[in-house]
Formats: sequence, structure tokens, C-alpha cells
Amino acid sequence: MSTSTPLATRILWGLVIGVVAAVATLGFGQFHPATLQAMQAISTAVLDPFGQVFLRMLFFVVIPLVFASLASGVAQLGRLDRLGPLALRTFGLFAANMLIGVAIGLLMMNLLQPGHHLAEGARALLMQEYGGGAMQAVQRKAEQPGLSLAVVVEMFMPRNLFGAFVGNSRNALGDVLPLIVFAILVGAAATALPEDKRRRVQDGLDTLSELMTGIVGFALRLAPYAVPAMIYSVIVKVGVDVLLILSVFVVGCAAALMLHLFGTMSLWLRFLARRSPLAFFRQIRPLLVTAFSTSSSSACLPASLAVAHDELKLSPSTAGFVLPLGATMNMSGTALFEGCVVLFVAQAFGIELSLLHQCVLMLLAVLSAVAVAGIPGGSLPLIAGLLATFGVPPEGIGIVLGVDRILDMLRTTVNVGSDIVTAAVVDRQVRPAAAG
Repeated sequence: MSTSTPLATRILWGLVIGVVAAVATLGFGQFHPATLQAMQAISTAVLDPFGQVFLRMLFFVVIPLVFASLASGVAQLGRLDRLGPLALRTFGLFAANMLIGVAIGLLMMNLLQPGHHLAEGARALLMQEYGGGAMQAVQRKAEQPGLSLAVVVEMFMPRNLFGAFVGNSRNALGDVLPLIVFAILVGAAATALPEDKRRRVQDGLDTLSELMTGIVGFALRLAPYAVPAMIYSVIVKVGVDVLLILSVFVVGCAAALMLHLFGTMSLWLRFLARRSPLAFFRQIRPLLVTAFSTSSSSACLPASLAVAHDELKLSPSTAGFVLPLGATMNMSGTALFEGCVVLFVAQAFGIELSLLHQCVLMLLAVLSAVAVAGIPGGSLPLIAGLLATFGVPPEGIGIVLGVDRILDMLRTTVNVGSDIVTAAVVDRQVRPAAAG
């Protein structure tokens, strides 16, 4: 296939090719088992290591990307004690928007439970495929003490910070929770520095984030070849059950994304912005199409500003403040997706996340979504970190890689749509105050 074909299209074609080839292999294996065994051996010896090259490139950037992106996001706020009503309203709505999105996603995954549709035999094969990491995680969860204030403090603020997020094994990702706390503290401390020093700190963090994003870009160049290799390997070893649970996951995740955009945001428009949801979404339809086609919140910022000014008649000062911040911080679709993936993969491995764990997941999904680069595939390293945090083998992200590009377009649409709705709500709330 020509390299001029868009990356998303090549990945989707790779997924189709991998699935068709795997199903054909399974079908032929019914009549000639030796062929199936040979292809399973080839998958283990050749395809799995190739897929691991792609995954490991993502794992490499988890720690520096989380730290740099989150610390920079806090540092760019400037002096925290000087934030006015406009900023406080904006950040409050951003947080509420993302928390509601994650809650909807987790509720959908708990209702559908796509990972639980995996047969026990297939789940056992999946656990075996990932080196018993899932079984060890289940054992650790059974042995760990119940959550208490002391345990929570230890989870987020261990004595050995670097030892916690570096990890004690070359085959395991470190703990991301203490890193998130440290990044927020660094960013908050940077806001108290003189402006020239704060700017130097932020520039350094942004440079590091851009470097890590570049490595993600290198990894994504392998995706059209790694995705079919990994999906083929999983299906020929585990069976077509993986396709069933994957289809349920995609439908559930897509439904949750659309429910948040056209449900939650419609309520915000009606009751907070005092606008007609139907008329509003008709006005921003070109923007939503742009977001869906580009899969990049950052690329949609010029279009968002134009729609806010020309179609919605929002205050230039409000739109100029809310929309650029939203393009980097208000990632409700991404947060929703991250929560769905972690819960789905945990279900597939037979790892149960309690209500308390899911509440922690909501918070972490919001924080990690803020740290996501506004580019296609930018959330993959962060999701791997979240999986490791909850004792789920991060390699499990390979199950959803093939459909990530489809859902990436949807969650970007939700991200951008939520930004413009938030701008409309803030504009409605600030204008009367300004007039008074």
C-alpha cells in the first residue's frame, strides 16, 4: 500500500488483513492441525517480538512524557494566586467535563462487561501469552491490605520516589501515581518562580514533551505492520473470542463517547449556556467533521476559534482563553476512552477493579488525559502506564491497538466538541458578570 495513504487508513487495513489471515488460519487448522501449530510457533518466534518493538517504544516514553506534559500543563498557568473568575470557571468546567466523561465510560463498561465475554479457556491462554503477569497481579490484589488513609498516602507518596516510578524490574513499568503527584508539585512550584525563570522551566518541559511525542511518532510508523502482526498472533493462539469482546468494547466505547457529546453537552448547553443544543451542533458541524478527520485537537484550534467568532459570536477574550487551554487540557473524550480501555483489559485478564479502584481510575484518567499530546495516538503511552498502575499487564493494550484509530477519531471529536461547549458556557457566565 502506498505510503501516501493516511496512517489511520493503513492501520485499519492492517487490522483487516491480520483478522482475515488469522481466521483463515484457524479455519484451515480445523482440517490440518499441524499448520495451525506451525503458525502459532511462527507467531511466538517472529510476530510477537516484532509487535513488542512497537509496544516497547511506547513504554519507553511513559515516564518522561507523563512528567513533562503534566508539569508543563501546570506551569503554563502562571501565578496560581492571580487566576481570576474566568480561569476558575474554566478549570472547574474542564474538571467536571472530564470526570463526567470517565464516569459514563466506566458505567458503560460495567454494564456491558465486554472482557467478561471471554471464555475461561481463552482467558487462560491470554494470561499464559503475557507471561503470567495477570495471575501475579490477581495474587497481589488478593494479598494487599484494604485501602486506608495510610495505604493511599503510600500509593501516591512513597518514600523512594525514583524507585517507585523507575520500577524494580526491567520487564515491568514503574508506578505512575507518585510521578503524577511529583509532576503537579514541580509545575506548581514553577508558577511561583519569576516570569523569566518560569518560562525557561516551561520551555524545557515542552521540549522534553515534544521529544517524547516524536518517539511516539516513530512508533506509529510501525503501527500498520505491528497491528496485523499482533492481532494475528492473538487470534491464532486464543481464538475468535477476542474478536467478539473487541466488537462489544468498540460499540460500548463509541456509544459512551456519543452519549457524552450529545447528551451531557446538550444538558450543559440548555441549562448553563441557555442555547438550543440542536441549533448549536448544527453551527459547529464543520468543526466536528474536521476533528473527526484529523484526529488532532491541536490541529482543530484555528477552526475552533473561527467557529466561536463567526458562528457562535462568543467574546473574543473568552474564546481566546478557553479554546487554546481546552486543546491541551480539556480531553474528556480521551479520559473516557482511557477509563474504558483500562477496565476492559482488566476484565479480559480476569482482574476485578473494585468501586474504590474505579474511583481512583477516574481521577488518574483525568490527570493523564491532561498530559496527552493532542496528536493521533498520543494517549497510548499513558494508557500503558495506567494499566501497570492497576496491576494489568501493559502489553494488554495490544488487544485494542487495531481499533484505536477508529475510536481516536471519535474521542477527538468529543474533545473538540466539549471545548467549544465549555467556551459557550463560560461566555454565558462571564458576560453578565462583566456587564454588572
